[in-house]
Amino acid sequence: MSRFYIVLLFVLFISCNKKETVVITPENIREVLTQYGKENPENEVIIETKMGNIKLKLFEDTPLHRANFIKLIKEGYYDDADFYRIAYEFMIQGGDLKKKLNYRIPSEFNPKYYHKKGALSMARVDDNNPNLESSAAEFFIVHGTRYSDEDIDIEAKNLGISVTPEQREAYRTVGGYMTLDGRYTVFGEVTEGQDVVDKIASEKVFNTDHPLRKIPFTIRVAESK
Repeated sequence: MSRFYIVLLFVLFISCNKKETVVITPENIREVLTQYGKENPENEVIIETKMGNIKLKLFEDTPLHRANFIKLIKEGYYDDADFYRIAYEFMIQGGDLKKKLNYRIPSEFNPKYYHKKGALSMARVDDNNPNLESSAAEFFIVHGTRYSDEDIDIEAKNLGISVTPEQREAYRTVGGYMTLDGRYTVFGEVTEGQDVVDKIASEKVFNTDHPLRKIPFTIRVAESK
């Protein structure tokens, strides 16, 4: 058999076995992400930066957000991403603003997940978004600040939410950003590398919260143990 036909057969084999990427639309998002989540059960990812690595655990009971995040990572969406918005004692936000995705993720609010320090949450637009659906790809990690008991009571009253003893203790001792609770979907948390989040949050910024120097990152799915 000639070299040409061997190469041709190899190309055909690769083409036949390559799984086609399913494009998510507002109409099929639940179906596609539910199926993708079943086929891709990973729930740990690692963000690599020049300042160090951040390891994150994704929650099983926010399945659409978990599946979407894993899908974007595996398909290389974040290959040229950076932390483009930084607010000390608030959060660091990342993604790739040059890329646009034509869908939003249905909110998956869960009262046991809240915006304590190290929480992983999805950003969203405020306009024309009555159901508080999440951005398809822009995410943030909470830096936060500590609250007093009085501050917690005031925030809870303003937000119309109840605070569990566990949440109160976390906001008092660890810190976070309560104003986001019930308004943005928390779908994971930092398990290693919170010091890296602190370093990034301490970077100098313009008055528009954009860092003076670019802070690129890559994300990979953690290997199973």
